[in-house]
Formats: sequence, C-alpha cells, structure tokens
Amino acid sequence: MRKGLLFTLGFLVVFLGIVAYSLFAGTYNQFVTQQEEIRQRWAQVDNQLQRRNDLIPNLVETVRGFAGQELTIFREIAEARTKYGGAVEISDKIAAANELGSALARLLVIVENYPTLKSDQTFIRLMDELAGTENRLAVERQRYNEAVQNYNANIRRFPNNFLAQLYGFQPAAYYEVPPEAKVVPKVTFTPPTPPKEP
Repeated sequence: MRKGLLFTLGFLVVFLGIVAYSLFAGTYNQFVTQQEEIRQRWAQVDNQLQRRNDLIPNLVETVRGFAGQELTIFREIAEARTKYGGAVEISDKIAAANELGSALARLLVIVENYPTLKSDQTFIRLMDELAGTENRLAVERQRYNEAVQNYNANIRRFPNNFLAQLYGFQPAAYYEVPPEAKVVPKVTFTPPTPPKEP
C-alpha cells in the first residue's frame, strides 16, 4: 500500500513538473517568437523608411533647381536624414522618421508656390515613387503595430504577466505618428487667369 502511494505521489510530482516545465518553456518560446515577429515587421518598416530616405536627395535637388532660396527646409531634411541614419534604437528611428516626414510635408507645401515645378517630369516621377513608398510604409507600420499589440497583450495576460516579468520581457513600443503630422497642411491653389480678350 505504502509503495503504491509513493509511486502515485512520485508520478504526480513528475507529471506536475512536466506540466510546469511545458508552461514555462512554451510561454517563453511564445514570447521569443512574438519578439522575432516584431523585429521582422520593424525590418520591413525600416526598409521602406530607407527607400524614402534614398528618394529624398533626388527630390530635394529637383526642388532646389526651382526653389533654391528655400534653404531652411533643405537643411531640416538633411538633418532629419542624418538623425535617421545614426539612430540605433527603434524609438530613435521612429522619432527621426517622424521628423523627416514633417519636413517633407513642409517641402510639399513650398512646392505649391512653384507651378512650373509641379509640371516637371522628374518631379512628377519622384512624387509618384514617394507616394508609393509612403503607401507601403503605412502598410508596414500597421503590420508592425499589430505585431506589437499581439506581443504586448500576451505579456500582460494572466498568468503570462508573471512569467514575462520573471523572464524580463518588456512591452514593445508602437510606431506612433506625432500629433503635428496629423494636421493637414493648408494648400492654396491659385486658379489660372483667363486669357484677356483683344
């Protein structure tokens, strides 16, 4: 009888050990998998941001040919590109990318003052490429934020929150657009002047 009780107790301890190990290891592996998905999603965002950064010098040079006196905006764009290139942490890259996006928005407002620039074929092609890149960037930002949401929710759920704290898993940062980027810039179009009758 005593031998059977010891055997049952031993079996129960081993079984509970296996269950606990599976819970701990499975949860840990789930956290790691989600972190890797976040990294992969960020790499796609980073690729699109780099593509945008590669387009900007050509765009700036085209605009500069028509609007050379707008030096402040060119300097802001160059500084933002430099910050992005030097950023290591995701949060720093997001801040630099948002700064660059704001500078680009101001550049596009300036472009409205130069009607001949808007009809330049090089400028039109670059703007089309930039628009495509911005669209791809928006999609990748959304996918990144979805991966962050899944991970953050998982590490906050019970009992995962205890294991996340035990293993040192921290919430990931969302890619948030700054408030000033949500303001639509005011663009005024000047209507064409009708030809004078003789």
